Order: sequence, then C-alpha cells, then structure tokens
Amino acid sequence: MLIYNTLTRKKEEFTPINPPNVNMYVCGPTVYDYFHIGNARSFIMADVIRKYLEYKGYNVKYVMNLTDVDDKIIKKSNEEGVEAGNVADKYSKAFMDDITRLKIKPATVYPKATEHMDEIVGLVKKLEENGAAYNVDGNVFFNVNNFKGYGKLSGKKTDELEVGARIEINDEKENPLDFSLWKKAKPNEPAWDSPWGGGRPGWHIECSAMSMKHLGETIDIHAGGNDLIFPHHENEIAQSEAATHKDFVKYWMHFGFLNINQEKMSKSLGNFFTAREVLKKYPAEALRLLYTQTHYGGPLAFSEDLLASAAKGSMKLKNAADRMKEGLQSSADGDFTFDFDKFYSSFEAAMDDDFNSPKAVAVVYDFVKEFNAYLNANENPGKEFFNKSIEFMTKTADDVLGIVTVNGNEKVEEADSGLLDKLINTFIELRTEAKQNKNYALADSIRDKLKDIGVVLQDSKTGTTYKIEN
Repeated sequence: MLIYNTLTRKKEEFTPINPPNVNMYVCGPTVYDYFHIGNARSFIMADVIRKYLEYKGYNVKYVMNLTDVDDKIIKKSNEEGVEAGNVADKYSKAFMDDITRLKIKPATVYPKATEHMDEIVGLVKKLEENGAAYNVDGNVFFNVNNFKGYGKLSGKKTDELEVGARIEINDEKENPLDFSLWKKAKPNEPAWDSPWGGGRPGWHIECSAMSMKHLGETIDIHAGGNDLIFPHHENEIAQSEAATHKDFVKYWMHFGFLNINQEKMSKSLGNFFTAREVLKKYPAEALRLLYTQTHYGGPLAFSEDLLASAAKGSMKLKNAADRMKEGLQSSADGDFTFDFDKFYSSFEAAMDDDFNSPKAVAVVYDFVKEFNAYLNANENPGKEFFNKSIEFMTKTADDVLGIVTVNGNEKVEEADSGLLDKLINTFIELRTEAKQNKNYALADSIRDKLKDIGVVLQDSKTGTTYKIEN
C-alpha cells in the first residue's frame, strides 16, 4: 500500500510502527458553528481511509479532537450572550449528529481541549524547561529559531516567511513566527490555572498534547485539510519534536480544498453551505459519491449540479443493490461463472495506490454493469451469485466508500429530517409572532407542547434555536 506523504513529498510504502495496529489522528472541528461541506470533505475522506485500513485487516485507533476553547467560540458566546461552554456543547452535539448522518464511523476517542488541561500545561512546561519556549508576563511562546527543522512540512524557510493572516501578530514575541503556547487570561474569558497564571492554551499545543495522550509520542498517520499544513501542522511538529526529541508523525496526509467559483469554500469568505443544509436536500450517499469521485489530495469544484448528478449515480447503485436482494429472495440454487475476484483485485489495486477512490468507484460501477448484464443473460444464476454480489457491494461500496446503503438500514427520521426542521421552524415563527403581538399564553403553549414531544427551544439575543432531546 502506497501513501503520499506531505512530509517527504512522495508516495511511500505504508509500514505501520506496530502492525497490525495503526494510530491515526485527524484534526476535527472548532465547535462554534455547524461545519460546512468543505470540512465535510476532509471528515468523509479521512473516514474512507480509516475504513479501508480496517478492510485490509489493520486495527485502527482513530482520534479526532474537538477544539472547544478558542477565540471563535468566545466571539460566538459574546454574540449570543451565553457561556462559551454552552456554545461548545451545542455545536459538539450538532457535529456528532451531522457526522452520523454522513455515515462517518465514530472515532475511537473524541478528546476535548478543556478535558486535557493537565496534559497541555505539562507539555508547555516541558518546552519551557527545554529552552524551546519563553514566558512574557503570562504569555508563553514557542521559540521557532531554536527548532532547526521548522518549515520541513510546508517547505517554507523561516527567513522567507512574512507575517500573514494566519500568523498571530504580537509585539511581545521575539520573532513574528513564534506562536502562542499559553495565552494570558483576558477579562470575561474562560481561563485555567497554570504556572504562568490564569489563561488558556493556544490552538496548536492542544493537538500535540491530545495526540500524545491517546496515541503516544510518535504516530502512524496525521491527517487534515491542506489549509492546516501551515502554520498548524508545522507548529505541531515543532513543539512535539522539541519536547520529545522523537519524530512526531510518520505519514502526513492532507485533503484538497472544496472550491466554489474557483475560490476555497470557507466561512470567512461567506461562500459556504453547511453539511446540515445539504443533507436536507440530498442523501449522504450522494455527497460521499461526489467526494470519492475526486482524489482526496486534489481540489474539488463544487456545484449543486454535480451533487444532483451524484445523487442520480448513487440511486443507480441503490437500484442494483435492491435487485440483488430481490434476486436472493426469489432465486433457487444454481451455478454461476461470474469472476468476483477480478473486481476485488481491481478495487484493492486502486485503493492501495494512495487511496485512489475515483478508480475504486469506477470498479464498483463496472461491477454493477457486469452484474446486470450477467443477470439479464442468465435466467437462474442461483442464490450464491446474489449472496456474493451483495457481499461485494457491502464490503466495498458501503463499508469502505459509503456511496450506497446495501442493507436498507436508513433511518426514516433522517430521511424526513428536512421536513421536520421546516415544521419546527414554522412553530418557532408562530411563537415569535405571538410574542410580538403580546399573546404570551399562545407563545408559552407552543413552547410547552414542543417540549412535551422532545423539542426544546433555546432563546438568545440573536433569535430562537432548538435541540431535540431523547
């Protein structure tokens, strides 16, 4: 199996540190809002990689962090007039709901920054003791000049780097490239005790501390979006290796951008759709098919036409899977000469070559085409033929790629979630109108009746949202 390693800029044979175990860390969301479909691409492709490793017999310990203390969360809490922890809790739950609907297998561990303060503080202390960090009045910075390997992941040289949008500007730094490990507490911000006074961790140190806690000082695979190569992953390498004097990651993998009108999809540009919005109109299999039809490392131009086309493509696979199940129920025993091994070999050859999902998807469609032709030419191919057909589709198209659901276990409530959301928001609008008309009895009645069926309304300065409780 070959993996393109961002660190070495070439494909390398995959040899885990401790086979058959594989430790894999994927940068998860900062939980201050619903994630967009650009983020979803990274989450889905990481899921495909993890599932294919498991298909190959590896035991994958898969860790995805949740950044639950961050400037964006604090900003959101100020805008909504609620505690930062409440913002993080709300969007952490939304994240879990949405990745479930996207057919993403749960991580082995979802570590949260706020639950790892001891590990984070301990790592910062170690860096300070090693001379790799310095304290300026409660703000602790990493000293980039003291780490000779800085820039090896991104290919950037320290003397050529300029202070940019993704580099924190601070007059207290000895070097503009030095980055925050610990931030001194500001008024009305969440803070934790530390040897340097009250404060909170920088973004980069959180991932290093959580990765080491759950996967050890050196791990097999670290993955994330291309936008994280610099400075986030570069800084992770610097602080981790400065602390342990060991290689931090063996294989670095990065996912290409999702583009709209030739621009990267991002919240800062305002050109984004949330995964939640898209799933109201299209099934998860369609979004997964759209993503897997492009190699994970390359850019993907998104349009609703392409997504609609993917929805039709996933329906073709669903129709074939249904035909297989119907055949299994209606056919008798019989003989067949269909070459299943050919398709397994082709699927694995594609995925073994740096997880080439477009070729793997093409193999699935070739299989469906030959399945239909064989079935049309043979009146009674027998139960075993249908059994093996279902097995192939399940193992490849469903369990690894997630582009079709073979066993019909889709939840009705997920399929109807778009209608449900519209109905609840209609009641919220009626309640808002009742309050504006000072009909508080009606407003309270709507709130109470929704609560009785598990829909809890949450009022804030910016409006009313809801959550569904079991």
